[in-house]
Amino acid sequence: MTDHRVERITEAIREELAEIISYEMSDPRVTAATVTDVQISPDKRHAIVRVAIDPGGDKKLTLAALDHARGFLRRQLSARLDLFRIPELHFEADAASDLGPRMDHLLKRVRKGRPRE
Repeated sequence: MTDHRVERITEAIREELAEIISYEMSDPRVTAATVTDVQISPDKRHAIVRVAIDPGGDKKLTLAALDHARGFLRRQLSARLDLFRIPELHFEADAASDLGPRMDHLLKRVRKGRPRE
């Protein structure tokens, strides 16, 4: 398989999961979740789904809810995507969402070369 095909599959899975989680899941624990990235293993059997969780949401509860809904999400993906095998979904919190508010401040400090005060 070419890298272009893997990129298309990754993007399709990310878009569909974002739509399913945002609009079709009725679990209140996942309302603060946004799919930011999907990485597929080389054998296309596993997919790591990175989820940004709003600061007001509880990360452990949100990840537990997504793990619990894994079967539902895979069924929905199989109905929407024309793939031979839908990968196993593994959810993890996106680290960039934690640094979001401080990212600009940290980048300015790095550009100026200032040490930490």
